[in-house]
Amino acid sequence: MSEQTDDTQRLLSLARELVNAESAGIAALAAQIDVRLVDVARRMVSSEGKVLVGGVGTSGETARRMAHLLSVTGTPSLFIHPADALHGGLGAVEPEDVVIAISKGGKSEEVNEFVRRSREIGAFVVAITGAATTYLARISSIAIALDANAVAEPGGIAAMGSTLVVSAWGDALALVAMQLRGEDWSKVLSRHPGGAVGRRGFEHRDSNT
Repeated sequence: MSEQTDDTQRLLSLARELVNAESAGIAALAAQIDVRLVDVARRMVSSEGKVLVGGVGTSGETARRMAHLLSVTGTPSLFIHPADALHGGLGAVEPEDVVIAISKGGKSEEVNEFVRRSREIGAFVVAITGAATTYLARISSIAIALDANAVAEPGGIAAMGSTLVVSAWGDALALVAMQLRGEDWSKVLSRHPGGAVGRRGFEHRDSNT
């Protein structure tokens, strides 16, 4: 029984250590946010095109989340898979678009080729990557290098803390763009009629009638 208890405590300590490391990474993000976030938000708001957010693997799932929350807060956005884009999906990219490409290492060939071709089309490409020196950063219109807590990447492989940092940066981008558009939360509620948020919207509407 004592061995089981000791092992349970070890595993709990391991889990708490990871969460603390992830929390530290997100806390450190505030100091990394600079004028480029506002510049990107202004570019999205002033663009006559759409916003396309792409990535592969774990970064792809982060990109899906970012596209969703941008749309929820008033910036029409769609997820685009870079590999699918290279098999015809590039037809969705237009010169007026803003493309956000996410890749921590900046070496994913599908992402980089997608970015190169998107820029050839004329789209404005924002790279979100782990360092300003990555190839992805160099071929993009603007690069956002976000440094995550290395301890929050188990084995130096699993992209856990870094994707949380990118997600938080995207959340901040969505909120700033929302402010620039003059969006209010009633509009957000009208775009989200389903689930608990939708019910809150109905309650909000009924209280104002």
